Amino acid sequence: MTTVSRRAALTPRQLTRTADRISFVYLERCTVHRDANAITAQDAEGTTHIPSATIGTLLLGPGTRITHQAMSLLGETGAAVCWVGERGVRYYAAGRALSRSSALMEAQARQWANPRSRLAVARAMYRLRFPDEDPAGLTRQELLGREGRRLKDCYRAQAARTGVPWRGRRYLPGDFTGADAVNQAITAAGQCMYGIAHAVVTSLGCSPGLGFVHSGHELSFVLDIADLYKTEIGIPVAFDVAALDDADTDIGARTRRALRDRIHETSLLDRCVTDIKHLLLPAEGRDEPAESEQDVVTLQSDGGHQVASGINHDGPDDYEQGCW
Repeated sequence: MTTVSRRAALTPRQLTRTADRISFVYLERCTVHRDANAITAQDAEGTTHIPSATIGTLLLGPGTRITHQAMSLLGETGAAVCWVGERGVRYYAAGRALSRSSALMEAQARQWANPRSRLAVARAMYRLRFPDEDPAGLTRQELLGREGRRLKDCYRAQAARTGVPWRGRRYLPGDFTGADAVNQAITAAGQCMYGIAHAVVTSLGCSPGLGFVHSGHELSFVLDIADLYKTEIGIPVAFDVAALDDADTDIGARTRRALRDRIHETSLLDRCVTDIKHLLLPAEGRDEPAESEQDVVTLQSDGGHQVASGINHDGPDDYEQGCW
């Protein structure tokens, strides 16, 4: 017997504010089910109850199974769901964004559509990566040149720190094992960072394809965000792994495990959320606003104005409600 439409969708006022939720809950090797208004995670050690309204994004790692009822509850309470690798170091798929509002995606589109603001965001990204430099006034070519020099400096510094020989960045797509150990580790770390960034971008409802540094790819913005943490987290972890003298170990898997632990220690997922809001939103709009009692849906009109939806705007019946 169908249960469609038996329960009305919860309004934003009935939902826990995004700012008051746990940003990310990670589960692995368990069965996720529903018990009243909580989801349950059942494994060999027992059953854990998690109030669904407190979850921002649920990350489902390896070995998880989830029931239809659990997904239905998560959808009702406004939680995002992502299927990921260990600790989020891979991204596979996702179900709905965390927020009902399109504010962040619209802010991204506005910043991207104007060449000046697009360059301003690219400069802000550079400033986040290298806070000791001021990129104001730099052209895109100058930004790329400075980034290249900073990457070379980072590689040399990490080689000196770990004692790993460095002969330059070498990566041939499709031939992972053809590179030396440190280049394999850097490639594996980069792929993991892309997975993490993809999970965050998707959960926030941003467009993965509207990048400010990268362009022309469906994941351009994901690549932008992942690169924010390349020299601080990704490359140092790769050199640490390459410095371990263990030729019999799969360096790709070892790098993913090391990066997984570092991400967990540094709460990188939460930091990604903060940085994306900092880049896309004006200062006064970065804090989650109080939700109203109903969804905000408007229609676009001329001159950048917005008018009420759910109203017939033709002639004398302008204010006829429920015009559908």
